[in-house]
Amino acid sequence: MPADPLDRPGTPQRSTTSLPPDGSATDAIEVRRSSRRRRTVSAYREGDRTVVLIPARMSEAEERRWVSVMLDKLAAQESRRTPGDGELAERARRLSDQYFGGRARPVSVRWVTNQNTRWGSCTPAEGSIRLSHRLQGMPEYVVDYVLCHELAHLLVPGHGPDFWRLLRSYPRTERAKGYLEGVAAAARLPHPPAGRDE
Repeated sequence: MPADPLDRPGTPQRSTTSLPPDGSATDAIEVRRSSRRRRTVSAYREGDRTVVLIPARMSEAEERRWVSVMLDKLAAQESRRTPGDGELAERARRLSDQYFGGRARPVSVRWVTNQNTRWGSCTPAEGSIRLSHRLQGMPEYVVDYVLCHELAHLLVPGHGPDFWRLLRSYPRTERAKGYLEGVAAAARLPHPPAGRDE
């Protein structure tokens, strides 16, 4: 959900950051209160954080309720647009047909949650491709690039000249690499401290 256009930089806000209600430390929640916001509540993902925008006058109980509602809404939206493993395997088949003449045929393609330092991996001997869950919600051309990268490894192990020549057949390679480099760089930036009441 997009941020409210009334919440511009410079708008007086109070911001608090906390862990999700379930106690997991995977994503922080930042609640931003705005005196300009009267009734609307919105939320969006920002890196590993969820930002919830609420009116400044809301009570803490209302804040807790709205945070829960908005987390559920975001999760529902994301589950609708995130392909499952079967759809991911079908997508890999289509990409192989389109860019590699159908020669790259993985045995399995699936999402995994244990890859936090790489976007994808391939085990050519097993014919398995795994994509990091961190790609979920990224633009389709980025996910397609990572799939093509791993499909190319089924044909050429390693990252030598033959591998990159093969991968050049995917026309958005450089754009997708730039996007992923930007995401990785942003993750290394220090987060500003939580705002104080003014």
